[in-house]
Amino acid sequence: MTTLDEWISTVCAELGLDPAEANTGLVLSLARDVAHSVLRPGAPVTAYLLGLAVGRGADPKEAATRLTALAQAQPADGGSTG
Repeated sequence: MTTLDEWISTVCAELGLDPAEANTGLVLSLARDVAHSVLRPGAPVTAYLLGLAVGRGADPKEAATRLTALAQAQPADGGSTG
């Protein structure tokens, strides 16, 4: 088990969540795309917003796909404002 896996298990236990539902790969992929295409601080904020949307009933995979497409459509300068 990696340190990340251990952390996710700890956080899930604290929040009463099933670690199997964490979908870590999906979140990390989205965060990477936002950090590289938009702005590094946008990665955790976008992951949080994805979580809010999923908590309100959005499909995680579909929402992440839409957000990734949005991030990748940003101008080549990486969205240097902010």
